Amino acid sequence: MSKIQLYSLATPNGQKVGIALEEMGLEYEPHTINIMKGDQFQEPFVTINPNSKIPAIVDPDFHGESISIIESGAILLHLADKSGKFLSKDPKSRSETIQWLFFQMGGVGPMFGQFGHFFKFAKDKCDHPYPLDRYKTETKRLLSVIEKRLDGRTFMVGDEYSIADMAIFPWTLCLDKFYEANEILELKAYENIQSWIARIMQRPATQRGLEVCKM
Repeated sequence: MSKIQLYSLATPNGQKVGIALEEMGLEYEPHTINIMKGDQFQEPFVTINPNSKIPAIVDPDFHGESISIIESGAILLHLADKSGKFLSKDPKSRSETIQWLFFQMGGVGPMFGQFGHFFKFAKDKCDHPYPLDRYKTETKRLLSVIEKRLDGRTFMVGDEYSIADMAIFPWTLCLDKFYEANEILELKAYENIQSWIARIMQRPATQRGLEVCKM
């Protein structure tokens, strides 16, 4: 069987898929897409993903044919179904996992990303405090939701590591490691999140996944 082709960069959205591939033990070949140089607007990537966003995969063995899959959440669902791992067969747990995956896709990613933009990259380009205040407030609200969810739980859905954790984890890590927003967001106050991050960081496959397509 041919390997899955991964087109990505080690951003939080890219890291989700790198983590999933490593944790699931699926064979893949990584291709680094340098979005700073505009690789995402060039062939062959535009044919694979007309939306020109990373990550994307090409699975050469999807019911006997090749398929391109875009959007990191859709990729995680595809890989979980393909491998039979990290997405529970129990209907209730499966539903909860998908709910928290969509929570990341619809809230955490967009809001954390906008916060990071105005906090780290647009300080000298936007004099008005409103954008940063807005996204800081929403980021802290979302962190509080995650913090409450993790109260009494090992992972986002009970005691089992899942694609919901893989989706949310890189974004929480990014707030500190890349955006350097520990102080402004008071990240240490979210004790459940900090413990959850520490547990996940003990997983060798997840550590490898964070490094996939890193520049």
